[in-house]
Amino acid sequence: MRTSYNQIAGQSIERLAALSDGIFAVAMTLLVLDLHGPARETVHTEPDLWHALVAMSPQLITYLLSFVTLGIFWTGQQTQLHHVARGDRHLTWIHIAFLCAVSLMPFSTRLLAEFIRYRTALLAYWGNVLLLGSVLHAGWRYAGWAGLVKDDTPVDIGKAIERRILGAQALYALGAALCIINTYVSIAFIVLVQLNFAVAPRFRPRTRR
Repeated sequence: MRTSYNQIAGQSIERLAALSDGIFAVAMTLLVLDLHGPARETVHTEPDLWHALVAMSPQLITYLLSFVTLGIFWTGQQTQLHHVARGDRHLTWIHIAFLCAVSLMPFSTRLLAEFIRYRTALLAYWGNVLLLGSVLHAGWRYAGWAGLVKDDTPVDIGKAIERRILGAQALYALGAALCIINTYVSIAFIVLVQLNFAVAPRFRPRTRR
C-alpha cells in the first residue's frame, strides 16, 4: 500500500514544541529591544531624567503588557501540547499559524507604544491577541476532532482548556471595547485580566473529614 507524504508529515510534537519555544524566546527578546533610553543630549539634570522616564511610560507599559501576554499564551500552548499524543500535518500548520501571530506581537506592541492614545493602535493590538486566541482554540478543537489527544486525558481537562481560551478572549474583547471611553482605561482592564490569569491564586474549599 502506497504511503502519502501528508500522512507522515508533522508528527513530532517535541519538534513543534521546540520551534515554539524558539519563536516565543525571540519575540519576547524583541520586545525589550524596542525599549530605548532617554537621549543623552536631552538630560542635563535629575528632573530632566525623571521627565524623560515618565515620557517613556507608554513603552514600559506596553512592554510589560506584551511580555505577560506572550507568557500566558506560551503557557496555554504548552498545556495543549502536553495533552496531545501525536501531531499531524494539519495540527502542525495550525500551530505554525499561531507562531506567526506570536511573531507579530513586537510590531503591534511598538504600534501601541507609539500611538497609545489612538483607538486604532489599541484595536490593532487587540486584533493580534484575538488572532492568538482564535488559532490556539482552533488547534485544540482540531486535535480533539482528529483523535490526537491522549486517550487518558479526562473530558474535564478539554473543557477547562476551552473555557480558559474563550473566557480570556471575551474579557480581552471587553477590554478592547473600553477604548470607547479611553485607551488607558482599556489597557488597565486588560492588565487586570492578565494578572488574574497569570498570578491570581485559586483557592479550593477545604473538604470536611
